[in-house]
Amino acid sequence: MDAQKVYVIVPNWNGSGRIRACLDSLKDQAQGHILIVVDNGSVDDSVTLINREYPGAILIEHEKNKGFAGGVNAGIRYAIEHKGEYVALLNNDAVADRDWLKHLVKFLDHNPEAGIATSKILEAGGRELDSTGDIYTSWGLPYPRGRGEPDNRQYDHQTWVFAASGGASLYRVKLFEQIGLFDEDFFAYFEDVDISFRAQLAGWKVGYEPKAKVLHQISATSGSLKGFATYHTLKNLPLLLWKNVPWRLMPVVWPRLAILNAGIAARALSRGLLTAVLKGTLMGTLLWPKKLVERRKIQASRKVSLEYLKSIMTYDLPPNARSLRQLRQKWWRLRGKP
Repeated sequence: MDAQKVYVIVPNWNGSGRIRACLDSLKDQAQGHILIVVDNGSVDDSVTLINREYPGAILIEHEKNKGFAGGVNAGIRYAIEHKGEYVALLNNDAVADRDWLKHLVKFLDHNPEAGIATSKILEAGGRELDSTGDIYTSWGLPYPRGRGEPDNRQYDHQTWVFAASGGASLYRVKLFEQIGLFDEDFFAYFEDVDISFRAQLAGWKVGYEPKAKVLHQISATSGSLKGFATYHTLKNLPLLLWKNVPWRLMPVVWPRLAILNAGIAARALSRGLLTAVLKGTLMGTLLWPKKLVERRKIQASRKVSLEYLKSIMTYDLPPNARSLRQLRQKWWRLRGKP
């Protein structure tokens, strides 16, 4: 693939302490590409570092933090304007294997029905998995396939998945032109599942390429912000549902998500995150009418059957949802269910 047709976008916010390893790994890629770094209003010396040490990178600067979605969208628009064919996204706390981009490009080249190809993402030490594609459950809660499992090569085969991690995936530009960019109302968390869901509804497939490997320092940016994950989770999970889940699947997903959100809120309250709970719930409610308008367009252009959607969803709780699993087990016992 011509290097002028492949763009790699790295969003950055106060990442001067970790972005160097990320950008160094992109210098050595076997697949040629154009590098775009989008800085989201950093107040550290990120911009100075990038200008000094990576003069070949295209630097897009925002005055304020626009989140993951707003950051990568700026780079995607640049790639579209300059006639790119593929756009890869890589977190600033991730380090890519030398052949990472080459394998993702090869996957999309060989699978025209695929709009997105995602990577085998491992935690920074390389011993445990972070993601091998994302799963969407009947509880309305996505989760990374394989997260926390030792890497024993159990996911070393190409396969179709429900969604791709925005932290290390490759997208066709024509997909963005068809279904739109990342939803900036999400800001962070589940915006990558949202765009994969929209892609699936529009008839695209999402593929997993295990040869495309990345090491990732999990939650290096957001983990330091108190209440950040709670706020965006309570806000975004209902948005993901309202936009993408067809009405006929709502009786399955909606009640379960309501229970799940209540559990997330209760746990957050027990940790003193009242403000995050209230803000997340309120903002999700305020955005609901806007998402219903967007929903009409998304569902009107749906090209896949309900049966196909059912076949790619997972009808269970995420493995790490221990409290809800225990609650469900108690409910089953009350009903005499084994």
